Amino acid sequence: MIGPYVLPDDVFDALAAGEGGRSAVLLLRRARRSRNLLLLRRALDGPCGPAAEPAADLLAGVERVAPAAARSVIDGPAFGTWAARTLRDCPAHRRGGCAGRDLAALVVLAAVRAGHPARVAVPVREGRLALPGLGTVTGLGGAPEALVVVEAPAGPVSTPGTSAGSCRVRVLTAAGERVLPRDPSRPGHGWQPVAVLDARHRGLTLRLPLETAAPDLPALETASAGPAAWRELLRRAWELLVDHHPRRAEELAAGLNGIVPLPAPARGVASATSRHAFGTVLTSWPADPERLALTLLHEFQHSKLSALTDLVTLYEPGGGPRLYAPWRPDPRPPGGLLQGIYAHLGDLAFWQDRSGSRHGPAQADAAWRLAQTRAHVERGLTEAAAHVRLTDLGVRFLERLARTVRDGDGAGGGGRGGGERLARAVARVQAGDESVWRLRWAVADEAGTDRLAALWRSGRPAGPLPAEDVRPATGAVAGPGPEFGRWAARQRGAERARPAREAADAVLAAPHRTRGWAELAAAAAEEGRPGAALLRARTELVRALLVRLTAPHTAPPPGTPPPRPPDPLALAAWLADATETDPADVHAVADEEAATGSAPPAARSLDRIGRGDPAESGSGAVPEGPVCSPGPRART
Repeated sequence: MIGPYVLPDDVFDALAAGEGGRSAVLLLRRARRSRNLLLLRRALDGPCGPAAEPAADLLAGVERVAPAAARSVIDGPAFGTWAARTLRDCPAHRRGGCAGRDLAALVVLAAVRAGHPARVAVPVREGRLALPGLGTVTGLGGAPEALVVVEAPAGPVSTPGTSAGSCRVRVLTAAGERVLPRDPSRPGHGWQPVAVLDARHRGLTLRLPLETAAPDLPALETASAGPAAWRELLRRAWELLVDHHPRRAEELAAGLNGIVPLPAPARGVASATSRHAFGTVLTSWPADPERLALTLLHEFQHSKLSALTDLVTLYEPGGGPRLYAPWRPDPRPPGGLLQGIYAHLGDLAFWQDRSGSRHGPAQADAAWRLAQTRAHVERGLTEAAAHVRLTDLGVRFLERLARTVRDGDGAGGGGRGGGERLARAVARVQAGDESVWRLRWAVADEAGTDRLAALWRSGRPAGPLPAEDVRPATGAVAGPGPEFGRWAARQRGAERARPAREAADAVLAAPHRTRGWAELAAAAAEEGRPGAALLRARTELVRALLVRLTAPHTAPPPGTPPPRPPDPLALAAWLADATETDPADVHAVADEEAATGSAPPAARSLDRIGRGDPAESGSGAVPEGPVCSPGPRART
C-alpha cells in the first residue's frame, strides 16, 4: 500500500523560514528516496528497462539482506541524476549504449557495502570503469564493458552495510582481470578510489565522499587540490559551522551526502546543485574554509527547496517567464527565482554571523556582503510577488521567508551591521545593476515608443506604457562587464551618488553608454527624484524614448534654433505620471487583465505578503512505498 507523505504545518513553516531542523531534513530525504524509486520504476517500464533490469534485480537482492546498503546508494549523489537522465534523454538505447546500463555501476557499491555476491556488466568509457562511491579503474583499453564480480567474505557478515573492506572485487575484460585492493579506499595499480572526507567537532560528524567517479562529471584536479587538502579544508569549515551555525550544521550532517569537485573557473569559485541529487554539492576548490562553509550553506538550501517542491506546489504555470534576480546576470524563470531567494537565506545567516565576529577591514567586508545579500533577497521577494503566480502555499512560504529577512531571526540574530552610508551605497549598486540588466535584456516596443514620442511632442500625458519584453538568454552569460564592476566597486567608498543633474547630462551626451544609465538610476533614487523607480525598472523604455526624441524628426524652419533635447529626468517623471501603480508592477497586471479580464494571483499576492495573511497548508503527493523491489512491470 502506497500512501502520501504529509508535511506538517509547523515543518512547512520552519522550512519556509529558512531552516527546518534535522527532523525536517530527514523527512525530505525519505521523500526524495521514494521519488528516486518511482523514477526507477518508470525507467524499468520504459525502453531502457531491459538494460537496467539486471542491476535493479541486484539492488533489490541487496535491499532484502542489507537495507541500509541499498538506501545509501538510492540516496547517493549519482542515483537521482542517473534516473532523470535515463527518463529524459536516452537516444542510444537502440544502439546498445543505453543509459539504463549505467545503473550497474551504481549498485556495485551497494553489493560491496553489504558483502553481497554479485556479477554485473558495467560500461567502460575511454578505458575507464567508473564505480560511483568506490572509485575508477583505469587502463582498460578499448573494452566496451567489464564484468564486475563481488565475492562475499568467506564467513558471515556481522553488520551488513559496513563491510566494504571484507569483499573481493574482480574486474574482468577480454584483455584480462584486475583485482581491486581489499580495502577499496586505498589506491592501487590502475585504481583511483573515491576519497571519503571526515570532519568531527563537538560531537557532530560530517562524512562525505569526494565523488570523482560519477558518470558525466569532471575528474578531480589532484594537482591543485588532492583529497588531503579537501579533508583539511572541510575540517576547518566544519568547525566554523558547528561553532557559529549549530542548527544548520545539524541539518547538513543529516542531509549532505557528497561533494563533487568542479574545475576551477577563471575567477572566484564555481558551485552548483542538481535538483535530482539531494544533498550533493558541486564546487570548485574554495581555497579557504569560510568560502567552503558558505558554499555548503548556500547549496544545501537549494537541495531543501528542490525536495520541498516534490511535496507541495508553490507556484502555477504562467506569469513572467524571464524575471530579474539581482544575484544573476541572466533572466530567471519563476522556479529559478524562488530557488535563488531561498538559497540566499544561507548566505544571510553566514554574513550576519561574520559581521558580528570580525574586526577591522574584515568586519567592514562582511557588513557590506550582509547588506548586499539582504537587499538581493528583498528585491527578489518583490519580483516574485509581482510576477510569479503563487499558490496559497507559495504566498505563505514567501511571507514566512520575508519575515525571516525582516526580523533577522533566521540570519543568526543580532544587528544588521553597517549604517546609513552603507545602506545608501548598497542601494546605489542595486539600482545601477537593475538598470544595466534592463538595458541588456529588455526590449522597448517600437510602436509604443513612437506613440510616446508623439505624445511628448504634443505635450499630452503618456497614457498606458508599452508592455515589457525580456529576451531569453542563450548559452553562458557573463556579468554586467568591467566598466560597471569598476563603478560598483567605487560606490563602497563613496559618500553619495553623482548628482542626478550631472548624470542626466552625461546620459544626454552619450545615451548608448550603459554605465551612464546606471549612474542616473542610482542618483535619481538617492535624491528621491520623480520617476526614479521607472528609471530603474524600465530603463530600456526611457532610453529608447530619449533616442527617438533626439533623432532628426523634421528640419526646423530657417533661422529657427534646433529644439532643446529632452531631459532624461523629465522624461522619466512624465512616464511615471502615466499611472499611479508602481512602474515595476504595472505591466504584469495590465497584460494579465487584457488577457483574462482579471488581475493575476501574483499581483494580488504582493499585498498578502506585506500583510502576512494566513494561507492553508497541505500534504505532499510523493508516495512512500517499499524500499526497492522492482517486481512485476505494473506502474506505481
